[in-house]
Amino acid sequence: MKKSVWTIACMVVFCACSGKGGKEQKEDGTSAAVDTMASIEVKYATGFSVCDSADVRLVNVGRNDRFALVHSDSAVVPEGYTKVRVPIQRTLCMTALQLSNFTVLDAHDVVKGLTGTKNLFNEDILSRVKEGRIVKIGMEGNFDPEMVLAANPDVIFISPSKRGGYDAIKETGITLVPHLGYQELHPLGQAEWVKFVGMFIGKEREANEVFAGIEKRYNDLKAKVDSLTAHPSPLTSSPSPLPTVFSGEMHYGNWHAVGGRNYLAQIFRDAGAKYVIDDDETAGEDLEFEKMYALAAKADYWRILNSFPGEFSYEALKASEPRNELFQAFKEKKVIYCNMKQQAYYEISPVQPDVLLKDFVAIFHPELVEPGYEPRYYRLLK
Repeated sequence: MKKSVWTIACMVVFCACSGKGGKEQKEDGTSAAVDTMASIEVKYATGFSVCDSADVRLVNVGRNDRFALVHSDSAVVPEGYTKVRVPIQRTLCMTALQLSNFTVLDAHDVVKGLTGTKNLFNEDILSRVKEGRIVKIGMEGNFDPEMVLAANPDVIFISPSKRGGYDAIKETGITLVPHLGYQELHPLGQAEWVKFVGMFIGKEREANEVFAGIEKRYNDLKAKVDSLTAHPSPLTSSPSPLPTVFSGEMHYGNWHAVGGRNYLAQIFRDAGAKYVIDDDETAGEDLEFEKMYALAAKADYWRILNSFPGEFSYEALKASEPRNELFQAFKEKKVIYCNMKQQAYYEISPVQPDVLLKDFVAIFHPELVEPGYEPRYYRLLK
């Protein structure tokens, strides 16, 4: 990953970067405070960067937010950085993606507030909410400052968006830390934000281990797919043709189409399929039905993620939009489906891109997964 100007300046002016675990020593020969933190190497994520000095860990988030993570209140931090004493003991989560990081790190004790529990399956979190150990702070754009203060968080992980509504929280004086995992365009980049959370809660080593496992499983399966799709067809001297896939549904008169730079489009590619709007350079856009049909009429597969009440079916898909039956994937019963009312999709899938990949590979290239593989999220609609 290319280093930002900030990171280069950090290396040269302020600190000796320890991305590979280098040690610093104080003048008295004792180990520096940063030695208690496992080093963090950012490989796929583009939304944050890390640089370690003898006493301070500098974390740059997005374009404008800078944090200095310290173990001592007396630590001196560079100008322009917000000091955060770590490990934090209490925080709030604004999104399911953020919560997935705490879940996989076995750190629910740190979570003291959530925006809500809609489509939430985790029994531990639900019991904590029921018992009052985790409070509901209201939805984005309509937060309850009193509940925020009642949770008494050290920092609040926020997810900046068009709805926002963070002005009321800013007035509390609590440090707001942007979590930009949702902006990542690579599945492993999104999952790597577990390292970001790990730095704040003192679980860097656990985060590194969790991510290393995700990365290995993802890349090992991707390598198998690459080998298969690059192999010539028995009938030709050319590589075997890739199955084609499209995504989404009509909602309120528009079809929100995942763009070619979206993380889902990357998973399709890594699973050995061709996304129908792969040449699109955006993360997503809204299309009219006619435009989507022109792109996907002959596509082999159709991916759908929704929260349908009850059992979703081809009949329900047709009832929602009669023209849906015109797609080849509909006619040939090749709709790939996940129901968020039945699966903890957003709650945990951000840290399971390897599982998502395997679900799709099991459909596109079933010979590459073990016999009897049971999909976790996506399967062919019956």
